[in-house]
Amino acid sequence: MSLDSFFYPESVAVFGSFKEGAIAYEILRNIVEGGFEGWIIPVNPKGGTVEVAGRTFEIRQKLEEPVDVAIIAVPAKIVPALIDEIGPLIKGAVVISAGFSEVGNVELERELVEKAKKHGIRIIGPNCAGIFGVHGKFFGSFEVRVKPGGLALISQSGAFGGAALAMGNDEGIGFSAFVSYGNAADLNESDFLEYFADDENTKAIALYIEGVKDGRRFLKALRYAANKKPVIVLKAGKSASGAKAAASHTGSLAGSYEIYRAAFKQAGAIEVEEMEELFDAAKAFEMYPKAGKRVAVITNSGGPGVLATDKLEKLGLEIAKLSEETVQKLRSFLPPQCSVKNPIDLIADADYERYKRTVETVCRDENVDSLLVICVPPIFIPSEEIAKAVIEADCNKPVIVNFMAGELVRDGVGLLERHGVKNFPTPERAARALKWLSQR
Repeated sequence: MSLDSFFYPESVAVFGSFKEGAIAYEILRNIVEGGFEGWIIPVNPKGGTVEVAGRTFEIRQKLEEPVDVAIIAVPAKIVPALIDEIGPLIKGAVVISAGFSEVGNVELERELVEKAKKHGIRIIGPNCAGIFGVHGKFFGSFEVRVKPGGLALISQSGAFGGAALAMGNDEGIGFSAFVSYGNAADLNESDFLEYFADDENTKAIALYIEGVKDGRRFLKALRYAANKKPVIVLKAGKSASGAKAAASHTGSLAGSYEIYRAAFKQAGAIEVEEMEELFDAAKAFEMYPKAGKRVAVITNSGGPGVLATDKLEKLGLEIAKLSEETVQKLRSFLPPQCSVKNPIDLIADADYERYKRTVETVCRDENVDSLLVICVPPIFIPSEEIAKAVIEADCNKPVIVNFMAGELVRDGVGLLERHGVKNFPTPERAARALKWLSQR
């Protein structure tokens, strides 16, 4: 099923109040400031005009021409009637309005779906935070805008989605799309999994769920998507209290966590435990589709190298046994006090040349599937110098980077990110990134 009219629309109507600070106004502002190139129609029975981001729009009293998508932020009780009125003119609607099944108004939600079905249109929501089609420059939500990239974020919770987008910006992640689907009265997580599995701008899918209504359909969709690209799942409502909270939040049935965990495994999805892990997995998959289990660790500091080695082994990865040829080659140019066993310790004064030659030499070893490069720069060696070495090294295997810490590596990390290399701020997080890549 194509949902292109939601994520790549050519026209949009926004319904609600256009007073500054009102939700409809903020969504309109996001759409305009985000550079949407299609037709934009604000609608409110009171009419008038609204000025946003330097442009003045006439507020229509009613929608009179066809549009791809309607974004609705009006009181819940009038939503079904509005859908009935505009149904012949729209392909789909995003219902931001809350006050449906999540507060016990099951009948109102049923009426909303019936009106939509009557006109053959699809609904996202209600009780949601909206959608982004980032490559279509469409920011149909009041959440923070993001830069284009390969991650599609599907979130049952609007607030979680908003926080994830903001954190994603901080982590340097690029997004293809975002959808907050709230109560999932019509379209649900399964529909979005299937859609993004086939979306050419999406390289990986991140899914935050509290519960699903149709387990069999979900498993089928998850398997379909995970077969095509990495699917990273963060499941909330694992504990009894969490499940109860999920039920009152989006009216979803959280169910037994053990069943979900088995389903994720069976489908080939990658389950993470917390938000930080979700972003680390997303960063890893934005760079590489997969990686083998045999890892070489290159560091200029013994401690972080040992921490990385411990974590890699604990996660079930292998510390690669370097060939004798590689060891001899390393010995030929590294100072005698460097350790040429894996982890390879280049010692504190390691410069551009030492890092670059080591990465290239180790990369050619047939016993090595991937590299974890750690840099804790002393104050006399700029972190950009080591970043440049990583970027310019001739290596065709996955290289995961851990530049630490803070201020000291800010410029180096910035240079890496400008060249599409994501930084993992601790050895443990870098090790986990390799674990997720190995699961593919």
